[in-house]
Amino acid sequence: QVQLVESGGGLVQPGGSLRLSCAASGRTFSNYPMAWFRQAPGKERSFVAAISLSNSRTYYAASVKGRFTISRDKAKNTVNLRMNSLKPEDTVVYYCAATPKTYHSGSVYPGNYDYWGQGTQVTVAS
Repeated sequence: QVQLVESGGGLVQPGGSLRLSCAASGRTFSNYPMAWFRQAPGKERSFVAAISLSNSRTYYAASVKGRFTISRDKAKNTVNLRMNSLKPEDTVVYYCAATPKTYHSGSVYPGNYDYWGQGTQVTVAS
């Protein structure tokens, strides 16, 4: 069983930066492809970024590529999302996700992930 807990959300001005962290518990975390999604009220959950289990490959949504960076610290059992040049449209709840199925590595579909955190709110405003 994998449990995920996000942290690091908050209020930031446009152009600012935030670092989200996802702390995972579970003995097989290091073998799980991981991802970040986000969801605005009344909208479907959308893909943000993903990282393979070996950390050798990363994937990004077009809207965040070049601004966001996903990374994994296996020693600390965390997956991080560094967000730079934040825009007001980045204001949503961000979720960490994991899947035990390696063939879903990099998947942009929320249905392919079995484990989810509770979410952390990011607000970009002046």
